[in-house]
Amino acid sequence: MPFFACKKEKQSPDLPHRQQEITATTYQDKVPVLTKMEDNTLLNIKLHPNSLSSFTISNVKITLDGTTDIRDIESLRLIYTGTDASKPNANLQFGETMEPASEITFTDQLEVKNKAAFFRLSVKLRDEANLLHRIDASCESVTVNDSAVTPDIKSPEGALRLGTALRKPGDDGVNTYRIPGLATTANGTLLAIYDVRRDKSRDLQGNIDIGLSRSTDGGQSWEPMQIVLDQGAWGGLPEKFNGVSDACVLVDQNTNTIFVAGLWMHGVINSGGQWVEGLTEASEDWNHQWKNRGSQPGFGVKETSQFLITKSTDDGQTWARATNLTEMCKKESWWLWAPAPGQGITLEDGTLVFPTQGRDSQGKSFSNITWSRDGSTWTTSNMASHGTTENMVVQLSDGTLMLNARDGKNKGNTSGTNGRVISVTADLGETWSEHPTSRGALIEPACMASIHKHEYFEGGEKKSILLFSNPNSRTARDHMTIKVSFDDGQTWPEAYWLLLDKGKGRGYSCLTSVDEETIGILYEGSKADMVFQKIALSDLIGK
Repeated sequence: MPFFACKKEKQSPDLPHRQQEITATTYQDKVPVLTKMEDNTLLNIKLHPNSLSSFTISNVKITLDGTTDIRDIESLRLIYTGTDASKPNANLQFGETMEPASEITFTDQLEVKNKAAFFRLSVKLRDEANLLHRIDASCESVTVNDSAVTPDIKSPEGALRLGTALRKPGDDGVNTYRIPGLATTANGTLLAIYDVRRDKSRDLQGNIDIGLSRSTDGGQSWEPMQIVLDQGAWGGLPEKFNGVSDACVLVDQNTNTIFVAGLWMHGVINSGGQWVEGLTEASEDWNHQWKNRGSQPGFGVKETSQFLITKSTDDGQTWARATNLTEMCKKESWWLWAPAPGQGITLEDGTLVFPTQGRDSQGKSFSNITWSRDGSTWTTSNMASHGTTENMVVQLSDGTLMLNARDGKNKGNTSGTNGRVISVTADLGETWSEHPTSRGALIEPACMASIHKHEYFEGGEKKSILLFSNPNSRTARDHMTIKVSFDDGQTWPEAYWLLLDKGKGRGYSCLTSVDEETIGILYEGSKADMVFQKIALSDLIGK
């Protein structure tokens, strides 16, 4: 990250000489500032002694210029992190914890010898902070050896967006939360779903349930987590051998019935394709559905992973006992048929569509859809593409469906051919064709992504755009970005890209329309397992 040179304020006639003694620089990472977090880094400061063997820092003056409303802030701290930014070796608070004000001065006495000194400004937000607001800080001056040093660039990146750390490691005693899904009910309620990986962060098999958080105020606050898919100690095996993962949420926009699908694994099928007998709590056997022969042809729980679905008819407050769709929809010869995590959709004619994925009769991965006209009887389509897995689907303006899928070939692929696989169908997946933008328009580091159709009115006319989110990188799961298409996915102009989180995370995401003027996203961020943010439509398209 670049450092920006700073200059010393004029204090005496020997200023040209004294300017060479020490310089200050500031830098800032483009990451969200989150509620439910004790410590958010807002600004970083470096003091570099050009010709001094030691120096004493006595105060640091900060302003909150660029902050929408300082009442969103609960407190601020200045933290001395040591003499090496890449290897912080200290975590010492400089001065007192401060309440928000337009101008804040941290006062202390810190002597530094023969090294640069690094600080970070830490902020804690109020739980009720407005998530559409932004927060910023400027370093006005640092007093060193009784002389003031003033940054040339006081706030290098501009205001940061707010968000919520919806789920963090350790919340409710859970090791890790993964695999986000997000949807808005007909009543405007937000439903966030995710893996509750209780003991370990790894994929199935394991003690994993599907959790749900519910918000009735547009994501400003969330009800306590509830569990919507949990097979317990089914079949006499411990919970660690009855995991459910990779959930997808679908809202029937006509009836407001809500469905959540998840993949259940009972026991362990080993690398040779055999179900392991005699598993106990002490057993360390492990395999998963995508690894070697971890899921096999057939329908039974000892043959293949199972596709479960539950539903709610009271806006997500309570959930029915799960139904198993495996035998209804899976081809017996397939090694696997599973939900694709994220969100399903309701078509204009009322048809319900889940994005799905699997492994064919040779064990090769594929992407497709599964649909229903009544919410009870489901049909899985032909394969849209091979070598692909997680996907999401949207209905285009001409009524056709576009499937946007993760391509395994993109892992480590830095060439121009790196791109999501895009397929289209006009007959609910009986036949598929590859879209002209496939494998070229939307880069990825091989990761789940989200595509979503947002509708709004402008000048009395109904309009729609496509939104896409993923780590905007060919090599790493960082730079979580939302992109906009105004032409049904033909182009994704860079002028309409919005970077949310520059840092590295696990990279999965899911988009929804909070309301006509607001977009919501739930993603695996660099600062929390599940980050929720709201973005005004005007911030995306300049409306």
